[in-house]
Amino acid sequence: MLFRSGGDRRDSWERGPHVKEEEFARAVALGLFDYLRKSRARGAVVSASGGVDSSAVACLVALAIRFAASESTPGAVAARLGRDDLERLLPADRDAALRTLVGGMLTCVYQSTANSGSVTRSAARGVAESLGATFHEFDVEPLVRGYERLVAAAVGRPLAWARDDVALQN
Repeated sequence: MLFRSGGDRRDSWERGPHVKEEEFARAVALGLFDYLRKSRARGAVVSASGGVDSSAVACLVALAIRFAASESTPGAVAARLGRDDLERLLPADRDAALRTLVGGMLTCVYQSTANSGSVTRSAARGVAESLGATFHEFDVEPLVRGYERLVAAAVGRPLAWARDDVALQN
């Protein structure tokens, strides 16, 4: 309800105990939606590590889509973003349409290596599923080894954890 009786014209979230957090989430979500619209992007891809940073980014993208749809309809959001392909697929049920819209516009990718564990893999998948995002898992170990060889050739020595831990972590 936008307007409340008794003179308090604030939305319910503006009267709650987490106004600063809500304002942050809404401001970032608005910026993300505006970027999607202006750049004519077909959606967003988040490298989901299972950690808090990538999970927060995925949540903010999903919020951007959901907040936009709360001001109109999922179909209008898809149309505004030039996603006629998604607009045609949206079911009549609003909740199902929102889930389809988020799933069509947000993709989370877990990029596993030899150092990946089941906890982070499960966390990344769980966040994507709870948001309704599309989820993929790629084994990037061969790519990592290739980059390690490339860098070792460039610096003229093999990389070692004792000396190159930051580079090897990233």
